[in-house]
Amino acid sequence: MGWEFTDDRGVTVRTDGRPERVAAYVRAGAGLWDLGVRPAGVYGSGHDGDQPDPAKSGALADVPYLGAGKALDEMALRSVRPDLIVDVTYDREHPYAVAADVAAAVGVPVLALAVGGDTGLPRILARFAELAQALDGEPARQPGELAAAEEAVRAAASPQRVLALSAAGPAQVHLARPRTWPELRHLADLGVELTDPGAGGVNWSTTTWEAAAAFAPDLVLADNRGNAVTGRELEALPGWRALTATAVVEPWNPELPCSGTAAAAFLRSVADALELLRAKG
Repeated sequence: MGWEFTDDRGVTVRTDGRPERVAAYVRAGAGLWDLGVRPAGVYGSGHDGDQPDPAKSGALADVPYLGAGKALDEMALRSVRPDLIVDVTYDREHPYAVAADVAAAVGVPVLALAVGGDTGLPRILARFAELAQALDGEPARQPGELAAAEEAVRAAASPQRVLALSAAGPAQVHLARPRTWPELRHLADLGVELTDPGAGGVNWSTTTWEAAAAFAPDLVLADNRGNAVTGRELEALPGWRALTATAVVEPWNPELPCSGTAAAAFLRSVADALELLRAKG
């Protein structure tokens, strides 16, 4: 029996039977894992290294990592004998992490699901759930998990200033634009007061730590991906100390695994942080 699925670029993949061996961008693979689909292998993006980024890989276990950037070549992908490649897309035109010539050389179809700022978090989760179902996934049933986390955020949301950022180093920091990151926009829709950093780039406003501290946030959501500088590395910086002197710091993953389980865990962590702030008065 034939199998088909249309991705968010409008590309319809048709195969003679349901794909059994999926190679996936690690973020997509982690989402599929939560949804009952075990990838044959996962790979990173040009921002990743020779080991999977723990922030992106979620609950993935014992799945071969095929490399990232130039290390992700035809031979690496062929090593897991995929019959489908699953990636994400930010522009609804191109897969994000796998090069077109590499995918073409492997000779298997590529699906790419949208995760950009023009796509709401509920839509992202729904599309990955649709793909997992088409791939015969059997996600662990946790009824109401995401809805309960959303309600916890609504209940905890109060006039607390929240600033999301990605540390670039001792001299500068990238401040996130809330409406261009699906999970941040979802927090805003649930009533969280997210700080817009003002003029700058499309997704980020790059500035100094002193300028970031001037926003005086109550809660800092700090990028915890492997390519971001960690808070521990920044402890000696006066700007970081000023920013976090009275603020609660929580990890934020701008490449959250695409599943309700991962989204619920993030929302719950934010709700808990907001509750802590409220308890402090």
